[in-house]
Amino acid sequence: MAEAKQTQQTTSPQDEVVRICQDLIGIDTSNYGDGSGPGERKAAEYVMSELTEVGLHPELIESEPGRASVVVRIEGEDSSRGGLAVHGHLDVVPANAEDWQVNPFGAEIKDDCIWGRGAVDMKDMDAMILSVVRDLARTGTKPPRDLVVAFFADEEAGGVKGSQWVVEHRPELFDGVTEAISEVGGYSVTFPTQSGKDQRAYLLQTAEKGIAWLRLTAHGRAGHGSVPNDENAVVRLAQAIARIDNHVWPREYISSVRQLLDGLSDLSGQTYADDDLSRVLPLLGGARGFVEGTLQDTSNFTMLDSGYKHNVIPQSASASLDCRFLPGHEDELMATVRELAGEHVEVTVHHRDIALDAPFEGALVDKMKGALLAEDPDAAILPYCLSGGTDNKALKALGITGYGFAPLQLPADLDFAPMFHGIDERVPLESLKFGARVLQRFVADC
Repeated sequence: MAEAKQTQQTTSPQDEVVRICQDLIGIDTSNYGDGSGPGERKAAEYVMSELTEVGLHPELIESEPGRASVVVRIEGEDSSRGGLAVHGHLDVVPANAEDWQVNPFGAEIKDDCIWGRGAVDMKDMDAMILSVVRDLARTGTKPPRDLVVAFFADEEAGGVKGSQWVVEHRPELFDGVTEAISEVGGYSVTFPTQSGKDQRAYLLQTAEKGIAWLRLTAHGRAGHGSVPNDENAVVRLAQAIARIDNHVWPREYISSVRQLLDGLSDLSGQTYADDDLSRVLPLLGGARGFVEGTLQDTSNFTMLDSGYKHNVIPQSASASLDCRFLPGHEDELMATVRELAGEHVEVTVHHRDIALDAPFEGALVDKMKGALLAEDPDAAILPYCLSGGTDNKALKALGITGYGFAPLQLPADLDFAPMFHGIDERVPLESLKFGARVLQRFVADC
């Protein structure tokens, strides 16, 4: 027993982050967005056991049966300072096993990577957080300020049953918290410079586009399929879809995007113009898609629903539209969509969430930079805006400023960013260990 206790006491975050990541991936928490999935309860119970094992007292919170989040507060050396939230989500998007090389919930180690749904989004970061928090508890180390550590449900469906529910019903859990870190930032890209050397840069997420999931419903006159009909709802919807799809959203370079492009240009020696990014965007590799999505507002049709029989013209037809808007653009985007939809098409909001924009400066940013550079001194660190969204949106309602900081040093040839919601999702073992070391440094100095 003494030997076992000593082993536990000397375990570092990088020693157990791989095990924890595999354990989490092995728990299917697929979120289909309609309540039909397994929920997060089993994963939340696993998190509870990992935290209680080291003497912490987390709380499991259900918004409804099976939709579970976990929150624990760790007292800091100076509780009078604004606290820091470190949070992740436990749900994942579904995976079709037939499309994968491996079982998406097998957590298999192959080619020095852990493969499985959630390896990138975001059970890798969950594992880093758990490994670091367990180390704090085992060693009796107090962070500089209070930490509120959260593992939320339902992020992949907008957080309605996860972060948003917790913020609305249990805001006291975040009393005194002023800043937060979470997913989709802090990972590296590697690109050539004019000197012939490769440059590694970490993308620190400082902004997020807002979300508007819209439903367009065209109304018309029902009738027999053999009879001419100039009020056909399907046609009216198709015309609205064509107008919106053909619309060119104007470009606008918000601060984080401008700083990213300027940084890439300075580091690589490649120049760019506002109307020609052909030299700098390829430097981002797989992250290019995320950045291209932040050059302007976007709108993409994702689902259609109309009719019930081949020879019946329906009186209505509907389409789902996924819109993402830059900070300050929501009203303009909604007005544009409604105008393009036309008088016979009703536009309703299925789900919306705010855009975020935080400064690439200040004490917290300096601490994130310092933790990365301590492990990778020759790297550069650049800001960027995320085209998607995170649970930082929900915390903003409590006045908490959030950043994306899930640190990963990635192989130059790994096409990482497209694995978010992609097939054959995987994370390198050494990248996980690197992230655990960086996060440990950051939390110790935050």
